[in-house]
Amino acid sequence: MSILLQAQPFLLSLWQVMQMFEDLLPAVERGIMDAAGSIPVVFKGIERTFEKGSTQANPSRHDYHELTYLRSGKAEFEIEGRRVTLEKGGTVVIRPHMSHMIRIQDKYADMLVLYFGFAQLSPDTTVSRDHSFRTTNVAPRPLENFINFAYGKDVPEGEKNLDPFLLIKGRSRQDIASLVDRILRESHQEAYGRELMMQLLAMELLVALARGLREEWEESLRVRTGKARELVRIARNFIVENHDRDISVADAAGYVFLSQGYFTRAFRDETGMSPMTFLMQVRVDHACKLLEQKDIKVSGVAAQVGFSSPQRFNAAFRKHIGKTPMEYRRTVLAKKEGQHHE
Repeated sequence: MSILLQAQPFLLSLWQVMQMFEDLLPAVERGIMDAAGSIPVVFKGIERTFEKGSTQANPSRHDYHELTYLRSGKAEFEIEGRRVTLEKGGTVVIRPHMSHMIRIQDKYADMLVLYFGFAQLSPDTTVSRDHSFRTTNVAPRPLENFINFAYGKDVPEGEKNLDPFLLIKGRSRQDIASLVDRILRESHQEAYGRELMMQLLAMELLVALARGLREEWEESLRVRTGKARELVRIARNFIVENHDRDISVADAAGYVFLSQGYFTRAFRDETGMSPMTFLMQVRVDHACKLLEQKDIKVSGVAAQVGFSSPQRFNAAFRKHIGKTPMEYRRTVLAKKEGQHHE
């Protein structure tokens, strides 16, 4: 009896935690829905193995997205009359309502397939602990809408992929494979919080897809050097126009829809300097003009050109000019005074 009495507070506490978590699940779902406008929903996940020479008898067509990750072998997809070859490690996402068939070219093909869509609450739907998103409207929504959410901005109009499928072969393929496998395993077990876990994994999967698409796009820019040059020009203008704000290289890269690593390389190739060096140069050049005015304090100049502290301003200014801001002001004002007396 004493053991039961001692355990009772612990059991009560555990029950309270579980109740709190039960209340938290729909709140998390609601937060995702409010931020993204929808939430990914995986309808079904399957593992499929085809023998060589296998061909679907009839084309498939459905009102949700189909993601296929090829674990081994080689397969040819015919999607809306276009042939696409998928090799080991490749991923293809077929858009809703697109006619597609599979032909196996290797000895066999082993693949993971997910069917997913996007859930949106109907106007009269309320989220409760008991119902969560079971009364949501699931409709074929463009994948780009969710990718926009993943990036925090709209994909540039000229860069939107309007093909009936998305093909991903870059560095993200291992992450995609791992996530697809986890989603399949989660779907096959009756674990606590399974539905929320499936949704979170689906969101992570779509972010990985978004990264893969960015990698594909950046790879294409290496071929289209003119496009990369134009994006660097746009980014330079962004830096010049916003140098007085607390911006970073990541902000400039995001403005032109590039990863920070690729943006830095492209910027250096086009200008001969890193984007950070360019930002510092623009700020220091502006600071030099302000320091020529007697009525502005040095600390005020630092704030006006985008530095978070006078110390950082002094260090950057000395690095670029070879003098502290105060020394530069004295030199310039003395020179002006000498010219005035002449």
